Amino acid sequence: MKHAVVLLSGGLDSATTLAIARSQGYESCALTFDYGQRHKRELKAAEKVAKSLAAKKHFIVKIDNQIFGGSALTDAVDVPKSRLEKEIATGIPVTYVPARNTVFLAHALALAESIRAGHIFIGANAIDYSGYPDCRPEFIALFETLANIATKAGVEGTRLQIHAPLIKMSKADIVRKAVELNIDLSLTHSCYDPLPDSGACGECDSCQLRKKGFAEAGVTDPVQYPR
Repeated sequence: MKHAVVLLSGGLDSATTLAIARSQGYESCALTFDYGQRHKRELKAAEKVAKSLAAKKHFIVKIDNQIFGGSALTDAVDVPKSRLEKEIATGIPVTYVPARNTVFLAHALALAESIRAGHIFIGANAIDYSGYPDCRPEFIALFETLANIATKAGVEGTRLQIHAPLIKMSKADIVRKAVELNIDLSLTHSCYDPLPDSGACGECDSCQLRKKGFAEAGVTDPVQYPR
């Protein structure tokens, strides 16, 4: 049995990544972070997804959000709404959380080494995404190099691999893959700025990218958006 740690936010991409790991024969521990994000609804989604996809264990780790200032996801900064596709694809938006994936992968690395898992999965995507620098292939490759230099396991010859199976997939391709793997997509949550009833706003970058993906895939999104 192969063992893996899978970063799980509760969104479409991370749920699909967990399902891919499962389909490839990995026994997976899901790892979710409560880092003071405004969209805490995703924590409940992550719990449901982990259970639905039979993760061996599900860890929810709390990180003090004092280190994540200045982001629209953690601070009193407006989440961008109704941006055009070309705007979403240009520059780094205020929803970028400083070094978030670096911090998350460092935690995943510690867990992987402690449980002797040789693999880490992350749902990073560099095609239909918001321009975050820590979602690019070169970042993933360099972190894998770091992981094998910085750990006892790596130094002693047990190579750790970081998998980003969605990195070059469009959002539509991710939706198709999720359907192929029979993921209950109604359990997932992608919105950066949920409504008071925890429903998706339908206007933030994440909601718009999700809606675009479902539309291009010809699949009905089970998430309900305001009219």
